[in-house]
Amino acid sequence: MSEWLVLALAMGAACLVVLAVTVVRHHTAGEDDDPSETPDVIEYMTMMIGVVYAIVLGLAIAGVWEARGVAQDHVQTEANALHEISERVRVYPPDVRDRIRDDVNAYVGHVVTTEWKTMADDGHVTERGTELLARVRYGVTDYEPRTDFQAQAYQPLLDQVTAADTARGARADSTAPTMPGVVWFGLISGAVVTVGLIFALQIRRTLREVILAGLFGALIAFLLFLIWDFDAPYSRGITASADPFLALFPKAGG
Repeated sequence: MSEWLVLALAMGAACLVVLAVTVVRHHTAGEDDDPSETPDVIEYMTMMIGVVYAIVLGLAIAGVWEARGVAQDHVQTEANALHEISERVRVYPPDVRDRIRDDVNAYVGHVVTTEWKTMADDGHVTERGTELLARVRYGVTDYEPRTDFQAQAYQPLLDQVTAADTARGARADSTAPTMPGVVWFGLISGAVVTVGLIFALQIRRTLREVILAGLFGALIAFLLFLIWDFDAPYSRGITASADPFLALFPKAGG
């Protein structure tokens, strides 16, 4: 199902629920019911709960957006480290240099064509990607430098391999949703309470009040959808992309 369709259904459902409750409440209200007699304490509580819930929503949106940015940073770090490996091995003999570069290209090609789709669909990295990165590591570590110049390049190469492996591990950890279930329970419960308090103010079934109540419910649904959309950095909405790999290895996506 399209994410835009999910958003439209969620906002439409929120509006319909508010409208239905308003209509039912209007028909079940007693003859002596006076909407203007809402106690001041109820208005104060409604305002405070709305403010607190708005802060919670803001923090949740900021948290998932920051997690998406961190996920993109992991991709950038990994791509930069692999590119440095590919460039620094130029001091090695041609056969060793070409073998390591081929291993790097094979790994990057697998990440951008196969592993990225697996991350989006299944939420994890592939065993094949782990094997290909291990091949890059073994290609670097198993070579014994023969000159001082090669020896000076050896340790920085090991550092870049470690950086790539660490970034890959962080990328694998970032594939899962970042918001725990208890937070979602609080967000959804808070939405129900916040929207429900509208009816504690004894709104009437005038067109203006019904429209405003419906728009408020739709806004809450949109913000919850936004959090859900950003919650999985590699699979939904504005996702972290493989562009850093493609920028440094233009032939990888072919």
